[in-house]
Amino acid sequence: MPINEFITKVDLSDLQLALVVIGIFLLLLVVIVNFRHAHARRKMSETSSAGEYEANLGAPQRQEPSLGESDSAMSSLGALDLASKRIKMIIDPRIDCVVTLRFTEPIQATEILTEIATWPQFRFQWAAEGLKANWIDNETWEQAQAGSAYSELQLAIQLANRQGPIEVFELSDFFTHCQNLAEALGAQIDMPGVNAMLDSAKELDAIAAQTDIQLSINILFDSTPLSWDDLVTLLQARGFRRSANGRAFEFFSQQQLLFFSSELNPTETVSQLTFLLELPLVPVTERPFEKMLAEGAAIAETKQGRLVDDNGINLTAMAVNSIHHHIDGLYAELERGGIVAGSATAQRLFS
Repeated sequence: MPINEFITKVDLSDLQLALVVIGIFLLLLVVIVNFRHAHARRKMSETSSAGEYEANLGAPQRQEPSLGESDSAMSSLGALDLASKRIKMIIDPRIDCVVTLRFTEPIQATEILTEIATWPQFRFQWAAEGLKANWIDNETWEQAQAGSAYSELQLAIQLANRQGPIEVFELSDFFTHCQNLAEALGAQIDMPGVNAMLDSAKELDAIAAQTDIQLSINILFDSTPLSWDDLVTLLQARGFRRSANGRAFEFFSQQQLLFFSSELNPTETVSQLTFLLELPLVPVTERPFEKMLAEGAAIAETKQGRLVDDNGINLTAMAVNSIHHHIDGLYAELERGGIVAGSATAQRLFS
């Protein structure tokens, strides 16, 4: 039966029809959410049966365009220790959604960890920090760990990373687990609004997309390509380190990675060497582009190479000045967004 005939037959007003449609939509939404929760719990159960637990998922990086030129209590504690071994994360309201639980009296961390050990693996990094409940360590927040007691608990999930912003179902799922934890522990809960957090996530993602820049410079050895052994000797003499897979080279300053080379084939001669700089991950005080450029120029001079952009055009002083101007704008954009390049917050956002 056509929909208009059905409406006429049952004599529904426009308001009643709208309410029916909204009711159907809400019913479908509940079904979807329940399905997602069931899937998450089933996945967690499968993971637990295999004897493995990790509270945070490693996320594939979002690639951005380069500039070119540029039974016993002891066994229970063992399980809790395993649950608490998550990636170190210090909660930061600039990039995290923070939920606060307040207890009427101090609660042991083991009770908290027992509950969160059953949580699913969220796509975004999350953490639990407790306010230590003794006068000696007053106002001391730490990542929840067995052996401590807490008067408050903060649960936080990251709002965005290189994958993009958190989505409504992911955030709602996290809120649901926070609410269940509050009920289980008899705690008062303070949660931000979902829409406000989703807006913050989109704003954060927009800042990240604008500033997630990879600068590159290229050294061409087009007249006399280098052998792999010659390149290794040259770069190691200049302080470069081999990467973990042995196919690339990294340049550090006081244990801070400044820039690195693209991967090369050790069985082939090298006619081009490309240096790459992840701009948001290095502090501006290190002046990483200047150091990358200086190393490139020195290597080019030593081996009769030339510095070029991604189009093979020689890198001129005018082009370098243009890159410097662009870099200054990118650092300023990061600071306006409350993110300091090279900080722990930036490392998390651009991971």
